[in-house]
Amino acid sequence: MTSIESSPHPLAFKVGNTAEIRLGDPLAGDEIRITTAARAIEGMQKEALVREGPGGTVWRMVSDEGPYLNGTDLAPFPLAFFTAGMASCYVSEILAQAARRRIDVRGLGLVLDNFYTMEGSALRGDMTGGALPPEATAYVDTGADQEAVDDLVRAAVTASAASALLREPLISRFALVRNGDPVPLDQVKPLEGVPAPDPAPAFEVAVPADVSAYLPGIIEKLETAPTVFDPEGGAGSSLQAEQKRLLHVRGICKVRPDGIKACKVQLFKPIGSVFRFLSDEPAGSGGAGQAPSGLAYLSAGIAFCFLTQIGRYAHIVKQHVDGYRVLQESAFGRAGALGKAQPIATHVYLDLSGPEDLAQTMVRMGEQTCFLHATCRLELEPRLRVSRDAMPA
Repeated sequence: MTSIESSPHPLAFKVGNTAEIRLGDPLAGDEIRITTAARAIEGMQKEALVREGPGGTVWRMVSDEGPYLNGTDLAPFPLAFFTAGMASCYVSEILAQAARRRIDVRGLGLVLDNFYTMEGSALRGDMTGGALPPEATAYVDTGADQEAVDDLVRAAVTASAASALLREPLISRFALVRNGDPVPLDQVKPLEGVPAPDPAPAFEVAVPADVSAYLPGIIEKLETAPTVFDPEGGAGSSLQAEQKRLLHVRGICKVRPDGIKACKVQLFKPIGSVFRFLSDEPAGSGGAGQAPSGLAYLSAGIAFCFLTQIGRYAHIVKQHVDGYRVLQESAFGRAGALGKAQPIATHVYLDLSGPEDLAQTMVRMGEQTCFLHATCRLELEPRLRVSRDAMPA
């Protein structure tokens, strides 16, 4: 696949030939490992293969950018994947905690607002992405008293793997391969050992499973962003070499009667289109594996965002890259009532005629400007609210 437009497939599907997609072991003891292979395709579009769950299910999904990055806006932007995944993780954990506490939850939804910053100059090399504490409101329909519901939501958010990425500084680690040859890294924390094999061949062989194995319309575009002309949200505005801006992403996640989580996500600032994600837990982990889990979406979002920043930096400094891909490993678990996460490990593959030091700088600037690697390296405490009111539309 060279572009989303040229693909006959939906924006997300379950891969049928998983034996041919070697992306690592999804389980390691009590940890859940999510392995994400992602590559840049046409323009600002990206494609990912995400392996998750006890059975090693592989999901294929695509990402795009809106007009602010001169994207075609055909698929969700990277931060939408992370927000949908985070909201789904919180909702799943609330339901699991409610079942353990024998609290009857008749209805459940969550509104999640994520905020990110970008400031500095790409040409000077000091442009840096940042993240602010997320704000979440849980809408819980139950007969339990308010104190029990408040405690339920707090405990669930604390136990969630999504919160583990926010709780303590997690410094991402990287390995770099340029034109097939390993390159040492000293501007970011390096991964020890030999870089993993290039995942490029996996994209060429992945085919969809039978349509009965997953839900239709796992990812869909609901509304197109209106055209705007102001400098902050206009076409190409996020490609400027100098930046000082705030991004706001909202996700609204509801539990359907069949137990599937439906998350509607929109970029509020700069203005963006609305996309809908369906999420389910893997078979053997509380769900039927009919759609990607929250952790799968969350992990894909990190990989997509990092790739966007590499492409963005290359555009600003006017350097052509023939191809760029990552193989990203993330691991999550639990220590008692506390969610745990390991630092993200990313193998970067650049097809680049430029010098070795340019490849090294691209990795550094990719990490430095990536909103989601910033989320990992900062300490962010979610701001929680519990409501018994009706869930917003």
